[in-house]
Amino acid sequence: MSDAMSGTAQIGVTGLAVMGRNLARNLARHGHTVAVHNRTGARTKALVEEFGKEGDFVPAGTPREFVAALERPRRLVVMVKAGEATDAVVGEFAPLLEPGDIVVDGGNAHFSDTRRREEALRERGVHFVGAGVSGGEEGALHGPSIMPGGSDEAYAALGPLLEDIAAKAHDGAPCTAHIGPDGAGHFVKMVHNGIEYADMQLIAEAYDMLRAVAGYAPARAAEVFRTWNTGRLDSYLVGITAEVLAHTDAATGRPFVDAVADAAEQKGTGRWTVQTALDLGVPVSGIAEAVFARSLSGHTGLREAATGLPGPHRPPLGERDAAHFADQVEQALYASKITSYAQGWNMMRAASEEYGWNIDLGTVAAVWRGGCIIRAAFLDRVRAAYDADPALPTLLADAEFAGETGAAQEAWRAVVATAVRYGVPVPGLSAALASYDALRADRLPAALTQAQRDYFGAHAYRRTDRPGVYHTLWGQDRSEVRTDG
Repeated sequence: MSDAMSGTAQIGVTGLAVMGRNLARNLARHGHTVAVHNRTGARTKALVEEFGKEGDFVPAGTPREFVAALERPRRLVVMVKAGEATDAVVGEFAPLLEPGDIVVDGGNAHFSDTRRREEALRERGVHFVGAGVSGGEEGALHGPSIMPGGSDEAYAALGPLLEDIAAKAHDGAPCTAHIGPDGAGHFVKMVHNGIEYADMQLIAEAYDMLRAVAGYAPARAAEVFRTWNTGRLDSYLVGITAEVLAHTDAATGRPFVDAVADAAEQKGTGRWTVQTALDLGVPVSGIAEAVFARSLSGHTGLREAATGLPGPHRPPLGERDAAHFADQVEQALYASKITSYAQGWNMMRAASEEYGWNIDLGTVAAVWRGGCIIRAAFLDRVRAAYDADPALPTLLADAEFAGETGAAQEAWRAVVATAVRYGVPVPGLSAALASYDALRADRLPAALTQAQRDYFGAHAYRRTDRPGVYHTLWGQDRSEVRTDG
């Protein structure tokens, strides 16, 4: 630990709740001198007293002392709540900074706020970096996936420190990279969280099917997930699912999952993903269904009022049929995961084009291979697909993934059909299948939809046999007129 002195710290962290504290410790453990500051000085003092031996910390009591402790260009990491709290902190520190200094927002900010802040500080000559950080408090301490957006100059000064503290993939590569300008980093983090929602929902539905149809108790389902985690579904979320399902509640002796209220909460990033996808005109039905499923789970009064509605009641399958069905669920889960991930990548491509970010989609897959919540073995193959063809229109068009989803489709359809027969809700699995079928269809019923729009609102339509935009005079002689001159 060092006393506050001018220009001795390579980087500073303000906001020392769990995430900020652990990020500061991570930096210090990697040999960086870290200035630390919190609005309430007690947290700063507690950090230094408890963890001062882990590295070189420079405690600062005021914003001015904190800024003075940083070497040039100053690298200042803000770890406070998104929204007004971040604006307040940035507003407090900005007048103390000089051109070339770097402010890093490591919170879960909305990318539009990041774009606004980046533009405002750019006018002062100060770099603003919106850095998505995934991995929770353990990741912040031991190595998260970090998704920084901002200027090239900012990453040149900041990148080596981030690469030090980021998680390392199995090949040793750091799970961080310069994502793109202004809000690109926080946008990619938002999509990460949206995919996370979809992934968790699909896993929950797979468990529900194993229990309701195969008749597997949670402990048996845990064994199934543990086996799946040794194959192509190898991922952090599948691994922890096995741990959760195998856990017994100490208070009741029941399976832990049965002691947890079936109402899932959310912090909002999944909702942001869906809202932004609507603005961009990108279909993300898997993510949307996951968000709505969490919302529905929390409407306990509505659910209680509907519990008496009629529905099927079928006995679980026999042992042999159950084992076969479990294999089908694995195929349905894998194909649905690929479809949902593909929707996320489609959304990142659309945003990159809309905002001029030039996001490298293969690099995003590489950054997500370690540290983050959706880390999974198949992300190596996602990276390879986009490295081989940066213009790949969708992950489902990659020959390898197309072959796998095609091979899984009969089992996928069987699982969704079985869910319908048993009355088990599978909005994620069925939405993924519907998306797959819509993409592969030669024609969609949208032709009828557009004709209806022309009938009641004169919205016009295009034809399949010749160019131009047309409107039918429905209330008159039903003749057709061209409306585009």
